[in-house]
Amino acid sequence: MTQVATVAAVWRYPVKSMRGEALDGAELTLQGLPHDRKYAFVQARSKSPFPWLTGRELPALLTYRPFLDGAERPRVLVKTPAGAELPIDSDDLRAELESAFGAPLFLLRDHRGNPDVAQLSLISLGTTRQLAEESGTPPEPGRFRANLYLETDAPFAEHAWVGRVLRIGSRARVAVTEADDRCVMLTLHPQTAAAAPEVLRAVVQHHANLAGIYGAVISPGPVRVGDAVTIED
Repeated sequence: MTQVATVAAVWRYPVKSMRGEALDGAELTLQGLPHDRKYAFVQARSKSPFPWLTGRELPALLTYRPFLDGAERPRVLVKTPAGAELPIDSDDLRAELESAFGAPLFLLRDHRGNPDVAQLSLISLGTTRQLAEESGTPPEPGRFRANLYLETDAPFAEHAWVGRVLRIGSRARVAVTEADDRCVMLTLHPQTAAAAPEVLRAVVQHHANLAGIYGAVISPGPVRVGDAVTIED
C-alpha cells in the first residue's frame, strides 16, 4: 500500500446545510460518520427529487449551529443566530425557518443520513488552497463541507483515486466512487453565509466543475486527525 495523504480534519453536519462541527476523530460506519446529516428540513410543497431545504434556497441556514448535548443517547440541539438553543424537533425552530423561507417545512430524520450523493465526502487542503488562489478569495476549506480534509502532495491529487480503495487509519476502508460535481453551496461562507461566486467560477473554468471526491465505506473503523491515508494495491 502507498500512503497518499494524512487526515487533517474530521467534520460532521448533524443537520443538512446547517453549520458543521469539527471532531478529533470518529468511528466510521457503513453509513458514514455517526450523526452526519441525520436530520434535514424538507420543503413540504416540493415535488422535486431534491426537496431538502439547503443554503441554495436559504443561505441563512448556515448561520444555525447544531450540536449534540453529550447525553448517553444524545439529542441534537440547534443554536440560532439570535443565541437561542432549541431542540431539533422544536416547533419554534421549524416555525422560525418557515418564516425565513416563506413556505411550510417538515423535519426528516434518517439514521442513514441525508447526503447528496454518498455517505462520505473528502477533499484535500491543497485543492482548497489552489481554488482560493484561482478565485482571489481567502482560503476557507469549510465552504466545501467535506467530512474528511486531507493533506496531500499536490492539489487535486484526490481525483486520481476514483475507482480505488483507500485505507484510513488502522481499519477503515473507503471505495472512492466519483469526483464531486460542485454547486452554489461552496460559494457560501460556512459561518456567515456571505456569497463568493468567484469560487464556483474557478471550479467551473479550471476544473470542469469538479473538486473533491465521494466515497462509500466498505470496512468500518476509527478515523482520527493525523491518520495515514493509503491506497490499496
